[in-house]
Amino acid sequence: MSLSVDLVDALKCALRAQGMTYRTLAQRLGLSEAAVKRMFSRRAMTLVRLESICDVLGIGLEELSGAAGRGREPMARLDETQEQALVDDPALMLAMFLSINRWSQADVLALFDFDIPKWTHLLMRLDRLGIIELLPENRTRTLTARNFRWRSDGPMERHFRTTLLGDYFSAPFTGDCDALFLLSGSLGREGIAQMRARLEDLAREFDSLLARDAGLDVAARTGISLVLAQKPWMLQLFDRYRRAPAR
Repeated sequence: MSLSVDLVDALKCALRAQGMTYRTLAQRLGLSEAAVKRMFSRRAMTLVRLESICDVLGIGLEELSGAAGRGREPMARLDETQEQALVDDPALMLAMFLSINRWSQADVLALFDFDIPKWTHLLMRLDRLGIIELLPENRTRTLTARNFRWRSDGPMERHFRTTLLGDYFSAPFTGDCDALFLLSGSLGREGIAQMRARLEDLAREFDSLLARDAGLDVAARTGISLVLAQKPWMLQLFDRYRRAPAR
C-alpha cells in the first residue's frame, strides 16, 4: 500500500523542522541510511512504515495529514507581534508551552488553575496569532517547528535577559536533573568557531530528544530549559584593574 506524495513531502518537512537527518532516522528505525533515503526519494512507503516514522518524530497521523493539506513548512521563528503577545501575558505563554508539548486538556485542567472557558479562550488567542490551529474538542495542531528559535534580541530574548534570567539562576543547580558549567578561558578564532558549532550540535540533539519523548505521558516528562551561550566577556568588576590604553 503506497501513500500520497503530499504525505511523504510532509514527512520530509517534519524531519527538517526537527533537524533530524536520514541517518538518525535510520538508526531509530533499525534500517540502513540507504534504505531510508530510497524510501523518501521514491516517495512511497507502507502505512506501517509511515506510522513508525511518525512515532520517531512524535507526531500523529492527523497532524501529518494537516501539514500535508496546508502545504507549508512549520514556522522556524515567531514574528515580533507573536512574541510580544506571549511576553505580555504569562498565561498565554504557558498555554503555548503546554500546547507545543502536547498536553491534553484533561492534563492541563488537572494540574493548572484553568477552567474550560479560560483554557479555550487562551487556545483561541494562540489560534488567532497563528501559533497553533485549534481543532474540535480543544485539540490543537502546532504551526511552529518543534525546535523553533526565539528572535535574536526580540521580545522574548529581551524578556529573558531583563526578567527571567534571575529566576532561572535563583536556585542552586544541585538536583538530579540539574547541571551548570561556568567556564571561562581564552580561545583563538578557530577555537571559538568550533565551540559555537558544538553548541549548535547540542541544540540539535536536545531537539531530537524532545521529539523522541513527545509521545510519553505528561507524568513521565519533566519540563527542561537549556541555556547555551558563549560571548567575549570579562566581569565588569575587573574593569578597575585595566590599564588605560597608551595614547
